[in-house]
Amino acid sequence: MHKAKKRFGQNFLVDERIIADIVAAIRPEPDDNMVEIGPGLGALTRPLLKRLNHLHVVEIDRDIIARLGHDYPQDAPGVKLTIHAGDALEFDIARLPAPLRIVGNLPYNISSPLLFHFAAYAGRIRDMHFMLQNEVVERMVAAHSTPEYGRLSVMLQYRFAMEKLLDVPPESFRPAPKVHSAIVRMIPLPAGEIRVRDEKLFAAIVGAAFGQRRKTLRNTLRSHLAEADFMLLGIDAQLRAENLGVAEFIKIANHLSGNGRSI
Repeated sequence: MHKAKKRFGQNFLVDERIIADIVAAIRPEPDDNMVEIGPGLGALTRPLLKRLNHLHVVEIDRDIIARLGHDYPQDAPGVKLTIHAGDALEFDIARLPAPLRIVGNLPYNISSPLLFHFAAYAGRIRDMHFMLQNEVVERMVAAHSTPEYGRLSVMLQYRFAMEKLLDVPPESFRPAPKVHSAIVRMIPLPAGEIRVRDEKLFAAIVGAAFGQRRKTLRNTLRSHLAEADFMLLGIDAQLRAENLGVAEFIKIANHLSGNGRSI
């Protein structure tokens, strides 16, 4: 029996009903190019392999890699599973065929860095289905002017359409985590709908605006925007970052980019 390792944030899904619901939500088709991040003990891996012609998995835990290698020998003829040993944060998605479908129960301790890592490959991705801490999913899909809305919301919503699909209680795992979980679907927006001209500048504006949530935009963005800029943009400088929608942040960044300003 494999013992969950805290350093890898391991909590293994064991609830068969939840597993079936997740697979149904993913709707895998035989010819899909799919990669699973962190297959663990195979709760999703096995039902996915029943529907797919081939599946790639990325795993960092050497014990699990050895277990997978035993169950799915990599040199066996016609093997349906390819094991990529290593850290998902360092894995080059471009190595896999596009359009790619990504699924996984992401380690909650590095979920945000992983989301941003995969976002960099959005042009090669068809969709992503992830198990995450419910609090993180609520932040991802939050509307502006709500407590959950923040930097993560804006930085993902400008390039993904996202939807919370399922709630997953702690008792669905072994060991049971101390938090509730949820499944989120992420679909990259078409390139023509992404209107950010300078992504680094956009990220800097969003980061600065949310850096001090209780302060107004006049204070948080004073190194970027003058009073005249706020007036020209039609944005109230007395608002806080949480009151601006994604479109307004794009408008600010593109205004600065258009005037030759950068980070």
